[in-house]
Amino acid sequence: MASTWWWTVGGILGGLLLLWAALMAALWVSRPEDVQLKDVLRLLPDVVRLLRRLAADPTLPRGIRVRLWLLLGYLALPIDLVPDFIPVLGYADDAIVVALVLRSVTRRAGPEALTRHWPGTSQGLESLRRVARLPG
Repeated sequence: MASTWWWTVGGILGGLLLLWAALMAALWVSRPEDVQLKDVLRLLPDVVRLLRRLAADPTLPRGIRVRLWLLLGYLALPIDLVPDFIPVLGYADDAIVVALVLRSVTRRAGPEALTRHWPGTSQGLESLRRVARLPG
């Protein structure tokens, strides 16, 4: 009976590890090739304000706002998909997740919503669009 319990726990942990590895591979493949991490980090304060403004906009569909609040919660949590001490991917996972959510939001809400709520400079918005591969 005890050995069956260990096999079950081992199977669950192995499955979770396999799912985590698949997610890491997907994040690695979806990262923008020509963008450096320092460029993304420079945009971070404006992006967080953008996400907050978009999440609070009552004109956007509820599904988009929920997705944005979940993203803000993920960014606020100290636990990440990839621990921050892992070089490159440690900090890049947050940037990749933000880019994927912004692409999804832009598809549903349109690029005008990003332009309307962008708190930074027009050059910053163009950088964000390039980083996240958003339509201009």
